[in-house]
Amino acid sequence: MTIVLSTLNARFAHASLGLRYLLANMDELQPQTRLAEFVIGTRTADLVEKLLAHAPRIIGFGVYIWNVEETTRLVAMLRRVAPDVKIILGGPEVSHETADQPIIALADHVITGWGDISFAQLCRQILNGPQPLMKIHAGIQPPLADLALPYGLYSDADIAHRTLYVEASRGCPFKCEFCLSALDKTAWPFDADRFLAELERLHARGARLFKFVDRTFNLNIKTSLKLMQFFLDKLAAHPDDPVYAHFEVVPDHLPDALKDAIARFPAGTLQFEIGIQSFNPQVQALVSRRQDNDKAAENIRWLIAHSKAHLHVDLIAGLPGEDIDSFARGFDRLVALAPHEIQFGILKRLRGTPIIRHTATYSLVFDPAPPYTILATSLIDFGDMQRLVRFARYWDLVANSGRFAHTLPLILAATPFARFMDLSDWLYARTDATHRIALDRLAALVAQWLVARGHAAQEAAEVLGADHAGQNGRLEKKAHVALKKEANKAAGQSAQGALPQRQARHLAAS
Repeated sequence: MTIVLSTLNARFAHASLGLRYLLANMDELQPQTRLAEFVIGTRTADLVEKLLAHAPRIIGFGVYIWNVEETTRLVAMLRRVAPDVKIILGGPEVSHETADQPIIALADHVITGWGDISFAQLCRQILNGPQPLMKIHAGIQPPLADLALPYGLYSDADIAHRTLYVEASRGCPFKCEFCLSALDKTAWPFDADRFLAELERLHARGARLFKFVDRTFNLNIKTSLKLMQFFLDKLAAHPDDPVYAHFEVVPDHLPDALKDAIARFPAGTLQFEIGIQSFNPQVQALVSRRQDNDKAAENIRWLIAHSKAHLHVDLIAGLPGEDIDSFARGFDRLVALAPHEIQFGILKRLRGTPIIRHTATYSLVFDPAPPYTILATSLIDFGDMQRLVRFARYWDLVANSGRFAHTLPLILAATPFARFMDLSDWLYARTDATHRIALDRLAALVAQWLVARGHAAQEAAEVLGADHAGQNGRLEKKAHVALKKEANKAAGQSAQGALPQRQARHLAAS
């Protein structure tokens, strides 16, 4: 009578917090419940074989936007080879719009919303009776104090090899229409002392990398300061064995007390994910996003100047009411603030989010397949949206990768969005690809683009050399060959000797 809790994670390094919450709250059923986590891209038949090796009576699947297609194939095969196994689905992807999803048609039961205690209740009915009559079950939201916390269920292997997801609160008081948290009534905090005791036990077991999934880490400053102090104490006690903590931060709420704590963290120990999404006030109002743009910009400047936190700042392209020029102005404004990374996202229509109410007015067209990416709006046609998608991918390869730190200012110059869009169009025209571009080839292409846009071959080679000096000269050599060809083409010379050998050697060694 084994119960299996399973999901397909996006990467091996991810450990499912949701499944561990379910397992922690199974009560008397916990001894017969097993975790079976996999990674997307695994052969479906292999997954079925591994799941059935547990001889399960019930399998519960966590279904998300990144795994719904593969989980659908998995459930379909289970239906063929093990029709007596009861299949229960849960997770954000199956909590809304349940009538038209193939995976829901294949399942025995679906729990929408919170499943922490509802999954165990449903399993008891299936195992002991009376048998549940309904297919769709609305998950019960208990007081957080009633939930068993899952952190003791992280294994030693999880602690050694995977990111540990933790949460000091659930929910969100904001109503941004592109986010599923818009459906929450508020944010609910866990008891801070109880939660910190769990972090203490994880740290004692060797955990050093903590990723908070809270939507609103810095709204309750009293709790935020307690969390900050916990990590500062660990850093003081173990300076040679530091912790690393990742938080999602509301950009326009950074009071002095929190700034004082943040400023005490050394480099390499703190990362903030900051959602700007759009700098256009009209677009913000349209999607119900409350944000003081000037205050948000001021706080980012402060963090850059006075803290050593790594800043990962988000923008979303394709929001209703925003055209490319508006997005470009916001992008340029954010580049001027100089965060370490800009996550250039493309709008997705998450099931259940209110963003769909703008479909007719703004001619929103979404891909019908996960992850339901925006394809066109009334202000950005399909062709330009594809250019933005490619821009986002190349931005990750060039800017966010950190491999072109010296070259990037030269690429962006005075008009960052326009310049990088030009590079993006140029790269795609020559590669017809946005993935699987070898780093050395990418460096050579960037070098060629710089020269084609009027930069001196030597100047381009110097910045690329500064970026790639530590990589055994491979990238510099490829870049130099490309630069020689460009320079000699302009001069009508052969490829030999375009850059003096001495300068080339000096550049490679710098």
